[in-house]
Amino acid sequence: MKNLKAWKEAPDRKPLILKGARQVGKTWLMKEFARQEYMDMVYCNFDEDASLGELFERTKAPGRLLEQLGLINGLKIKPGKTLIILDEVQECPAALNSLKYFHEQANEYHVMAAGSLLGTYLAEPKSYPVGQVNLLSVYPLTFSEFLRAMEPTLAKMYASLHPHEEIPAAFHERLLEAWRTYLIVGGMPECVSSWAEHRDAGRWRLSRRNF
Repeated sequence: MKNLKAWKEAPDRKPLILKGARQVGKTWLMKEFARQEYMDMVYCNFDEDASLGELFERTKAPGRLLEQLGLINGLKIKPGKTLIILDEVQECPAALNSLKYFHEQANEYHVMAAGSLLGTYLAEPKSYPVGQVNLLSVYPLTFSEFLRAMEPTLAKMYASLHPHEEIPAAFHERLLEAWRTYLIVGGMPECVSSWAEHRDAGRWRLSRRNF
């Protein structure tokens, strides 16, 4: 969230692409950021609605795109007040390419994009507007973040340790147990949330089926 707020306020802000594996929370993050920081949100999911792709394929002009997206969503898109979210953008290369034109012709509008398979596209510079976008990676939870979600008190103790400090035996055993749980549960937010709330292996297995 801190990085997203810094992006919003940056004088040299460009359209933002969120990179990351499936189910690390990119969609939730974009929508929650819109809820906290903007008056309105225009959410486009190219995996769910093929007609959106046709819209971007028909025109490259940001003004025309903004007008039509506003009509579809029943609102007036305002610079700095409305966040435009292009989700699963790998399904529509024209939408990914449109970020270039938003930067060059309508950079006062705030545009954010994400997709589950963008790593392949971004590995080939010709497939996306290099130099015309900002990039931000989203990762699964680290062990420290996992501890904060599962055992806040233990997380504070862990954060206070110095690199060469001897760890008390009792504390060490608790950390090892938490580490073993982390290796099994993993760092995907939905899995961690399910385990933290229910401690139920059945529910946890159901949450893992999404990955």
